[in-house]
Amino acid sequence: MRALSGQGGLHFRGPALYRESTPVAMPAPHLHPDDNDAALASFRGAADGMALRLRHSDAALHGRLCPATPARLLVFEMLEQFRTESLSHPAMPGVRANLNGRFQQWSREFEASTLVDTALGIILFTVAQVCRARITAEPMSPDFEDRIESTRAELAPYLGTHLAALRRERFSQSGFARHALAIAETVAALSEHLEAREARPARSSSRVPQFRLLFDQDSNGDAVPTAGYGHSDALPAGGGYRKFTTAHDRQFQAADLIRAGLLRGYRQQLDDDIARQGINVPRLGRALGAVLSTAIHDGWDGDALEGRIDGSRLARLVTSSGDRRVFRTERIEPRTDATVTFLVDCSGSMKEYSAAVAALVDVYARALELAGARCEILGFTTAAWNGGRAGKDWIRAGRPAHPGRLNEVRHLVFKDADTPWRRARPGIAGLMKKDLFREGVDGEAVDWACARLNGGAGSNDAERRILLVVSDGSPMDGATALANDGHYLEQHLQDAVAAHEAAGSVEIFGLGVGLDLSPYYRRNISLDLSRGTTSAVVGQVLAMLAGRR
Repeated sequence: MRALSGQGGLHFRGPALYRESTPVAMPAPHLHPDDNDAALASFRGAADGMALRLRHSDAALHGRLCPATPARLLVFEMLEQFRTESLSHPAMPGVRANLNGRFQQWSREFEASTLVDTALGIILFTVAQVCRARITAEPMSPDFEDRIESTRAELAPYLGTHLAALRRERFSQSGFARHALAIAETVAALSEHLEAREARPARSSSRVPQFRLLFDQDSNGDAVPTAGYGHSDALPAGGGYRKFTTAHDRQFQAADLIRAGLLRGYRQQLDDDIARQGINVPRLGRALGAVLSTAIHDGWDGDALEGRIDGSRLARLVTSSGDRRVFRTERIEPRTDATVTFLVDCSGSMKEYSAAVAALVDVYARALELAGARCEILGFTTAAWNGGRAGKDWIRAGRPAHPGRLNEVRHLVFKDADTPWRRARPGIAGLMKKDLFREGVDGEAVDWACARLNGGAGSNDAERRILLVVSDGSPMDGATALANDGHYLEQHLQDAVAAHEAAGSVEIFGLGVGLDLSPYYRRNISLDLSRGTTSAVVGQVLAMLAGRR
């Protein structure tokens, strides 16, 4: 990828392409193989296509030329991708074969879907086949010629002049774009006409929305959204971060809040989910051992032929002049001396990811134990929506200005550092109980988790203390935001993380669930949990801990 594109810092996180920690958008639809596609060449073709796009397409110029509407944009993106693929070097026939293989696979999947049976779908399919064959000079697959023949004939009067110019202009991005935009305009006009006709009650079809999903890709479609953040005026006005009352705050063992029978059901479901993903936990444990271990002096090995002189063996030089084993070497052994805490955001928006997050932390808890590290799994939420008893206390007090945090904080312990994974299994499954999830006060939760790592929950003299915060958004508590301002909790979280990082006793990482948490966590990654906790997701977290990101 880096050699073909001529650009450094490129790598994949699962199926998505990144430059360092920034997602790289690749909107062309045929560059995204399905996870069930087992053909390695198909993935190679997608990677080669992405590399050629980066090498031969000026992103700034492309951004200025892009049309605004989704239908026009999709066709324009597809044609620009075909242009860059046509520029692959003749001395690299393998690259050309990979590109063709990937496009043919996408075409077969498109033809097998219900999309191709719609009027809009067959137009897009025909344009893709005809334009790629023209631009790249690669023959069209005989499998598709019969399928598109009549549509191709109908489109010819509209596309003919511009279609003929595509290959001639392929070395000039701006010159090529003029004809690509004209073709995109024609296809979009036809699609809008057909879409209006399909919208009539007599012609309605459940397949039309499926086709619209394909047209809804924009140039930022692969980008990960960034967590919102703003400056709070109420925080300094109130004399720093405040808690109106802590009388209703509680800390619980999560297992104590859930019926034992329900926990057993959750545990069985969690075990089934992990088994389906096929994650190799022992191998992950060995990898974590290598990442988290430090070399320590563990005595000496004698009878060596080189090293430091061993005084107790010098007599050998006299008694056995040919024996030179009078040295000793230092014995260095790796030792895992680390405590890793997962702090899970149990706010309402995380409900849909509860099973995937439970699987992720369970796999890592087991693997960390195999690696010789201690692991703790914590969660944070509130006991009520809209302030609960704390909010009512504030109202009874006459609603004073700048009250600070207004809710009943609830901190949950799913597994403490001293409990082995086997005994903690039911408690970890408690993450799947969705009615625990309400609102989130992230900054206080980070303070709490760091205090536990620093010995607040017992002895912890580990050399490395690592906190992994799993969250899908900014802090949010409705009552606090209304009584102070919308950024009160956001700024406190950023201040709390910065203070702990400055202290240096805890390494803090942000694991964003479909979100870039960089406004809060300097070291962070974004996880795609839409398909559950896959091996790719597990590998992302491991790479982050190893410093490779």
